Amino acid sequence: MRIGELSRRTGVHERLLRYYEAQGLLHPARLPSGYREYAEADVAAVRRIRSLLAAGLNTATIAAILPCLREEDERLVPTCSDLLADLCRERDRITRAITDLQTSRAALDDVIAAAPAEVAHRASAALGAAMRV
Repeated sequence: MRIGELSRRTGVHERLLRYYEAQGLLHPARLPSGYREYAEADVAAVRRIRSLLAAGLNTATIAAILPCLREEDERLVPTCSDLLADLCRERDRITRAITDLQTSRAALDDVIAAAPAEVAHRASAALGAAMRV
């Protein structure tokens, strides 16, 4: 299938599919005309890529682990022994990032809560006006 068909079937823009190819995530055949020719398996591969991106992984990490995953009942299942440890490390990295963001939000909440009433009222009015625009 051509890139337009893959785009329609996966809901992923053609430009993004080309990016996935440049990152080594997809490997379409090339016709003598230079057009990309995708296999039926590429539909599932794009879905796996999207799922892993949604899980917070970057494309370099996905390129490394994609060969070690298979789909089973719409779930991704690791097939390489080293992959599980890598995924646990990645999950721990994400957990640390979440904790850091929660700490930052709490610090902002403290600053916001310390605002005098008149400043908070003006800010609330300004936010309300911005929401109406």
